[in-house]
Amino acid sequence: MTKYNLSLTYAPKIQAVIDGRCRQTIRATDKFVYDDLVSFHGWEGKPYKSKWSFRTPYFKLKTIINVDFNKKYGAYINGTWYGWDDPEIIGIAKLDYIDPPTGEELKNVLFGLNKSKESHFEAQIIRWSIL
Repeated sequence: MTKYNLSLTYAPKIQAVIDGRCRQTIRATDKFVYDDLVSFHGWEGKPYKSKWSFRTPYFKLKTIINVDFNKKYGAYINGTWYGWDDPEIIGIAKLDYIDPPTGEELKNVLFGLNKSKESHFEAQIIRWSIL
């Protein structure tokens, strides 16, 4: 079990994570495993250049879903391709507090926050429980 402190910068999601309504995030990584602990924090000003404005307690990861996001085609999850308008992707957008909760907006957020990822990237959808 590893502990991680992760930043939150997507404004529509921050309060929902703090108050426990949102229990999912998507990260461009493959490092998380079941039962890892994650805590989230925000910034007072510029990310990485100011003090933390909040910090959550640690949460235990209970679900890790490996996914390959492709800007053109959608998401490859557990051997299946889902287009950006598929109900599965819309469900992921809802759980991630994407505003509005659509596949198209999820794509815009993911590829906007991961600017170095031009056409596709591997990621993990992580979900947690409150300790």
